Amino acid sequence: MRVLLVDDHPLFRAGLRAALESDPGVVVVGEAETAGEVPEAVKANGPDVVVMDISLPDASGLEATRRLAELTPQLPVLMLTMAADDGSLLAALQAGARGYLVKGAGREEVLHAVRTVAAGGAVFGADIAARITTLLSGSRMRDAGQLFPTLTAREAEVLDLVARGYDNHRIARELFLAEKTVRNHVTHIFEKLDVATRAEAVARARDMGLGDTGGGP
Repeated sequence: MRVLLVDDHPLFRAGLRAALESDPGVVVVGEAETAGEVPEAVKANGPDVVVMDISLPDASGLEATRRLAELTPQLPVLMLTMAADDGSLLAALQAGARGYLVKGAGREEVLHAVRTVAAGGAVFGADIAARITTLLSGSRMRDAGQLFPTLTAREAEVLDLVARGYDNHRIARELFLAEKTVRNHVTHIFEKLDVATRAEAVARARDMGLGDTGGGP
């Protein structure tokens, strides 16, 4: 079984490589540190499974996973990340990940997960599996307050409309606010999500399933 590791921490990659290759049936054929390196690394190494972190220096591992799902839909991705929150889990599922483990999982659990996704199955850590049904049911999927808990309720409403492609003027009309107030909300959203542009905010929101229920401005 050929595995590609995508993580920006060399020590973690080295430890994970050692853990995986302790199984004689597994070989790590390549490594990547950034999301941008992933497509070429896949093309060059022909892995059976990609083990992906969410937090990468140039872009989200979620975006890299989504791109792989478009380019090589048959290639399974296993998320192995520090992010244990519901929003990240939901976004990983929506991006096309076949499995999701939190870093700290034991060697046998990781090996089992790699084997399972390589065989076409899906696997999730025991503490995560119990939350999936709840996450995928009802309106919670689009509850920005749940997905972005640092935002106020009003900021969550604004973010959802930003993700739909509405400009500030349209958002002001939709929410019966002054356009200056909307601009202030957008500024606070950028700060809390640690993004610099509207496009980045839209990408983050759509990662979490927001913004797909309405048209543009």
